[in-house]
Amino acid sequence: MSVSPENIVSQGVADAVKALYGIEAEASTIVPQATRKEFEGNLTVMVFPFVKAARKAPEAVGTEIGQWLVENVGAVSRFNVVKGFLNIVITPTFWNGVLEHIEASENYGHKAADESSPLVMVEYSSPNTNKPLHLGHLRNILLGYSLSKILAACGNKVVKTNIVNDRGIHICKSMLAWQKWFDGKTPESGKVKGDHLVGDCYVAFDQHLKAEVAKLMAEDPSLDKEKATAASALMTEAREMLRKWEAKDPEVRALWKRMNEWVYAGFDETYKRMGVDFDKIYYESETYLEGKEKVLEGLEKGVLYRREDGSVWADLKGDGLDEKLLLRSDGTSVYMTQDIGTAKLRFRDYPIDKMIYVVGNEQNYHFQVLSILLDRLGFSWGKDLVHFSYGMVELPEGKMKSREGTVVDADDLMAKMVGTAAEVSEELGKLDGMSEQERADIAEMVGLGALKYFLLKVDPRKNITFNPRESIDFNGNTGPFIQYTYARIRSVLRRAEEAGYALTGYGAAEPNEREVALIQRLSDYPGIVEEAGRSYSPALIANYVYDLVKQYNQFYHECPILKEEDAAVRALRLAISDATARVVKDGMDLLGIRVPERM
Repeated sequence: MSVSPENIVSQGVADAVKALYGIEAEASTIVPQATRKEFEGNLTVMVFPFVKAARKAPEAVGTEIGQWLVENVGAVSRFNVVKGFLNIVITPTFWNGVLEHIEASENYGHKAADESSPLVMVEYSSPNTNKPLHLGHLRNILLGYSLSKILAACGNKVVKTNIVNDRGIHICKSMLAWQKWFDGKTPESGKVKGDHLVGDCYVAFDQHLKAEVAKLMAEDPSLDKEKATAASALMTEAREMLRKWEAKDPEVRALWKRMNEWVYAGFDETYKRMGVDFDKIYYESETYLEGKEKVLEGLEKGVLYRREDGSVWADLKGDGLDEKLLLRSDGTSVYMTQDIGTAKLRFRDYPIDKMIYVVGNEQNYHFQVLSILLDRLGFSWGKDLVHFSYGMVELPEGKMKSREGTVVDADDLMAKMVGTAAEVSEELGKLDGMSEQERADIAEMVGLGALKYFLLKVDPRKNITFNPRESIDFNGNTGPFIQYTYARIRSVLRRAEEAGYALTGYGAAEPNEREVALIQRLSDYPGIVEEAGRSYSPALIANYVYDLVKQYNQFYHECPILKEEDAAVRALRLAISDATARVVKDGMDLLGIRVPERM
């Protein structure tokens, strides 16, 4: 049986109102909801939309539709009406068929992509090469990676992409600092990750710059911070290095390439530990010239204009915005130009149907402008690009600042989370009897699972205050709680297999209220995945899995499984357990989280 109870009820109600009142209603417009706990029923349908055409009171309409369903739809056993709400009770043994369908599905909750499926490109990470990845990047990367998996589960073809900001004044600051104060230090000689070394250079530049600016302001009280910074020798050198880079000076380019390679090696190590990847990586150093070319093309077509100083602008006042600089008077590009160039290359490389940018809400205006410009410059999907705007991650003590070295480094945080997971698991005795390798693997799974779940369970649009210790808790809405429940289910299934108990042959068993509720919740999973893809919200998956696990734990405590003597009932409960484990594992996988087979 492949039809969900919701679909059966929707079609049944559509057929009922046509037979009873001559009303043509599309089944897709009739959306049953789970019945509230205080009323008897599994699914509830509002009958108010049919009252006017039926010319009867809501209670009468609900009663007539309910009676029609009982007489004509085998899955409906009885009903009750509360005002304009029709509460429908599904025949208990019908749920066995639902369970059979879940168990028989190879990839339950997923839709397979085919040649006609839209191609969605998702951009995430987008790091600068002057610093290592930090906590803020983690939320971006985890959201982007999870969203990519969810969209693929919804039947889309998905390309995961990254744009690396590998040029500009920021990397020149790190390069200059390395030349001045790091005595030829390399990742090998310093025994440090390359991205960390380059990040240390960036922080060192800022510290020396602050000292120089303070000295200039003390020597000349008429200088404010902005003027003193512009006049500083360090900034002058950094700007000169950028000019040399733009002019392709071989010495500057060689140092730039060398330091970027250090960073890329560091990034790759971090991405690997996080369990994320990309299908295609673009580099700003390769896209910004493409952007300049596209801007000049727009200038020729008259969709952009040039000012007297030679700078190129877009007039967006007709769109309710202002004017946007695209090329400076000296011909150098801005971030917007780079994004246009990247879009041009992506459109050349892939037949994109939808482009999703995973970028923090601080850039809302930027993407509003980018959408308009891409449309004007001839990209068919420009108007429909999606800015997946998410909230910031803060610490209890406030915001993080890269240049001041006050960020929470991603590598350090992951190591700390894994260490904490090992300590907590040891204290609770959850690693007893395991080898050292198993202990290490479980700690890695639990630590990173806790981190990922904490960052993904919250509505992406909301800001998060991250508390590492809180996320490791084995109780409540946390990754470890879900992982532990999964391991518990797998333990039950292993013991059942050892005892020779089957997961089939439960057709004659009539599920009780707790079992029905759990099967019904499992039947919701495909709809949850679909809604998560439609609303771009991994949080829907996270909280669904948490609710499912809570419900399973209640079932586990109230319904004996291995001790149940009735073979059909025992098989039913084992099948429910197996289906729950499969859905939990799949849901966590969509979040990029692994689950342990034992714990």
